[in-house]
Amino acid sequence: MLVYGNEEIWGGLGPEDVSAFVGRVDAFNRELTGSGELLWAEGLVTRPLSMRVRDGAPVVSDGPYLETKEHVGSATMLDVASEERAREVARAYPGADLGGGIELWPVMDHGGGEP
Repeated sequence: MLVYGNEEIWGGLGPEDVSAFVGRVDAFNRELTGSGELLWAEGLVTRPLSMRVRDGAPVVSDGPYLETKEHVGSATMLDVASEERAREVARAYPGADLGGGIELWPVMDHGGGEP
């Protein structure tokens, strides 16, 4: 689950709002940890690097990678029973109502196929 945030919205939040949001996310993560569905969750620092290979040589540049006001704010690995459950978890994410977005990416199984 990739969680996107909008820098304009986040920049407009006061310290109390950010603290309250972090508390909601912590409670969300504790609930999923208790159910065994949360494998890990990490916030990402907004200093990404983009690396591409051009003519056999790596080209590295500072992010963001795309022209957008949104950025990936965190990544979460879930182990859920179904795609429907993954959608339920994504809908319940506390930041879903803060103008960003959430992408659900199934992880390949070890044989290289879809789960």
